[in-house]
Amino acid sequence: MNILILGSGGREHAFTYKLVQSQKVNQVYVAPGNAGTSQIAINIAINPTDFLAVKALVLNRHIEMVVVGPEAPLVEGIHDFFLADEELKNIPVIGPKKDGATLEGSKDFSKAFMTKYGIPTAQYQSFTRESLEEGKTFLETLNAPYVLKADGLAAGKGVLILESLEDAKSELEEMLSNQKFGSASATVVIEEFLDGIELSVFVLTDGKSYKILPSAKDYKRIGEGDKGLNTGGMGAISPVPFANDDFLSKVEEQVVKPTITGLQKEKIDYRGFIFVGLMNMNGNPYVIEYNVRMGDPETEVVLPRINSDIFDLFEGVANQTLDQKEFCVTTETATTVMIVSGGYPEAYEKGKEISGLDDVDQSIIFHAGTKENQGTVVTSGGRVLAMTSFGNSIEDALSKSYRSIKKIHFDQMYYRKDIGFDLTS
Repeated sequence: MNILILGSGGREHAFTYKLVQSQKVNQVYVAPGNAGTSQIAINIAINPTDFLAVKALVLNRHIEMVVVGPEAPLVEGIHDFFLADEELKNIPVIGPKKDGATLEGSKDFSKAFMTKYGIPTAQYQSFTRESLEEGKTFLETLNAPYVLKADGLAAGKGVLILESLEDAKSELEEMLSNQKFGSASATVVIEEFLDGIELSVFVLTDGKSYKILPSAKDYKRIGEGDKGLNTGGMGAISPVPFANDDFLSKVEEQVVKPTITGLQKEKIDYRGFIFVGLMNMNGNPYVIEYNVRMGDPETEVVLPRINSDIFDLFEGVANQTLDQKEFCVTTETATTVMIVSGGYPEAYEKGKEISGLDDVDQSIIFHAGTKENQGTVVTSGGRVLAMTSFGNSIEDALSKSYRSIKKIHFDQMYYRKDIGFDLTS
């Protein structure tokens, strides 16, 4: 079977890495892909949100399944596009339709969904330009820090956590009246701040049954000690030590089951991944957010730990036979450390030649922001490489990732040297 993966980052490289291992898969295509995916699959230079180009590719290359990596094509309705097209309607898409993708596409919708189905989350209210003053009044009822979330997709930048009430009021006005995040902040969700330890749990569902994938914890801040600006993620660890059987049982009963039940009651036929961003508050899970795809760099530690045939699981999603599929996970720990461009997450230069890739033998290199240029691999993004390693402990796996990173070089490369600092003694 020929498979198409949409996307270009480390997440998509990890999908490719797992799918090419399946005996049932003939050829994997990645659009647009990166220098890493080109080594094990065929890259096609098209935009994942150009649905007509995707259609032409699917028909020309006899694609029989499409796996959607990023959120934008899902929120824009690529699954619905396939179902509405006579030539595409029988080709399964791994990823929810537009109604399901609203879980990520609208913070207001997702918070209302959680409230309706009794899923533990922070208290909140939503405001528009017309209710700006009510929003400022609501802020006065909360304690610092103040959490403001743009309702729509804002390229990962639409969440503000502010210590000052005056700053919170000012930013609310910027978001609502001055369109700080464009149409994404036409509605703003204000919620209470949850104080705990973050982690993520991933669910794969066919709309009827589900598999809970390994837990993971990522590190968003650019600086060591979790200081500085937010990024797309500087590293990740799986499993999360504090996510023991008791905690994960609470996640399943209080979050996963009511989420799947809620989707069914809303008549949302959801087939794909649900990323549940959680806060562990004194041993109890609270949902921070839903995403409708796998996270990055969490995918780079979650997927490698799955020993089952990923394609077989995807077939189960497409045919709604997921409950009949074998699912097993290694007990080993996986860690990944992101190597990024100097200056990221602010301005950075591209086109830096990367050396040492062939020297790494203890780790898996997932490419995130790379491309090929006249026989060499060069940087093409802020987050460049994810160095994933296995070990019997977090320390063991991390030591391998860091040893491997020392073999890599490009001008102005940077990485955090303290991933997992809060989980190891």
